[in-house]
Amino acid sequence: MIDLRPVGYVIGILVAFMGVTMVIPMGFDIAYNNGHWSVFLRSMVIASLSGVFLALACSNANPGRLTVQQTFLLTSLVWFCLPIFGGIPFYLTVDHATVTDAFFESMSALTTTGSTVYSGLEHMPEGILVWRSMLQWFGGIGIIVVAMVFLPELRVGGMQIFKTESFDTMGKILPRAAEIARQISTIYLLLTFACFTTYLIVGMTKFDALNFALTTVSTGGFAPTDESFGRYQGLPEYVASVFMVAASLPFVRYVQLIAGTARPILTDPQVRAFVIMILMIAFLLCLFQIVVDGEDFEQGFREALFNITSIASGTGYASVDYQLWGVFPMVVFFFVGLVGGCAGSTCCSVKIFRYQILFSAIASQIRRIHNPHGVFAPKFGGRRVSEEVLSSVMGFFVIFVVTLGVMSVAMSLTGLDFVTSVSGAATAVGNIGPGLGPIIGPAGNFGPLNDAAKWICIFGMYVGRLELLAVYVIFTSYFWRT
Repeated sequence: MIDLRPVGYVIGILVAFMGVTMVIPMGFDIAYNNGHWSVFLRSMVIASLSGVFLALACSNANPGRLTVQQTFLLTSLVWFCLPIFGGIPFYLTVDHATVTDAFFESMSALTTTGSTVYSGLEHMPEGILVWRSMLQWFGGIGIIVVAMVFLPELRVGGMQIFKTESFDTMGKILPRAAEIARQISTIYLLLTFACFTTYLIVGMTKFDALNFALTTVSTGGFAPTDESFGRYQGLPEYVASVFMVAASLPFVRYVQLIAGTARPILTDPQVRAFVIMILMIAFLLCLFQIVVDGEDFEQGFREALFNITSIASGTGYASVDYQLWGVFPMVVFFFVGLVGGCAGSTCCSVKIFRYQILFSAIASQIRRIHNPHGVFAPKFGGRRVSEEVLSSVMGFFVIFVVTLGVMSVAMSLTGLDFVTSVSGAATAVGNIGPGLGPIIGPAGNFGPLNDAAKWICIFGMYVGRLELLAVYVIFTSYFWRT
């Protein structure tokens, strides 16, 4: 039988830590004198005591060494339990709030999806706006650690290809995770501070700059206004694009860069492919706007660059309603969202390295057909891709497509139209943010959806953030027998 105490001990500590951090939004409410500080005081007491009691109950466990089963459970349960406590302030603050909406908002924040069920954000207490941004910031740094430590160790979706080049974690997952987290935290903080400072320089208010910096670096996409990024068109769009790209790159490369080695980040095939993809599609959409809508080059390129970067990175900001550009841009935005950024970043969706391995495998198969006696093997970054990694990547693609299809059908059964159902499922499982259509498009939100559709989206955000397999495996009988 699996010993659940190490899992409960770590989750208890994380829940207690989340409770303590609620003092920050409480401080904002006190500073702005809006009278809502008591909401965070109550939430902090509930979360902190629950976490402490859980940690104490499991304190006789040894969390230093986890089995594979314990690691899968820890990875999955953390992203399920934290949104429960993170949603308490939403439930206590928002008028006529429901458990579904509060959990949806919290799950969307911690998975850095960026889909929201709330409108009238300008009239919400400052503390709750900061809390939304903080949850996304926590989720961003959390998923980097998961992607660099846990998923390669668990051989999920081909992530094991990055194990040898980053960190050896075999047999000492949690201690190694703490060491990696310290290095990443420093880089993450520096990147956030740089983003905040630059936003101030280009004209944002301090409050907006703080919120946007937290959600830009985490590629989360929550904004303190219903306009998303529409309030800050112009130079801030270029700034946001730069930092969204920076957050979409593998953080292990930043660790190596600080250590004095710039070559890895310059030669990483993921980095090159992601940057080239962004620039090419931005120029394509810019030319489309110039030809079809008569847009001038600078505005067309800026809007295309910002919005395509936002979708490709899974941030989910929108500076304009790009649905008005026409059908072709909408199709481009849909499929770009299913590509994603680099592994080991705050990005989400399929990840660009899997497409690179897929195309390399297809190319190898085509060459093998033309030359049956030749020896051709798919490669990634100049190295041969093992059969284990290749089958893992192919398995991920199959499960991703099946999950997307099942969720789309389930969404349609709730009474939604085709575009809303498919784009809603895609934006949830891909952790992208806005969908398409008049309801959940860049000019709308998920609030009008019925509870059944919202719970389907919650499930999609949850499994999508953890690369699907890390969650699905715990529902197999084999997992509990071994």
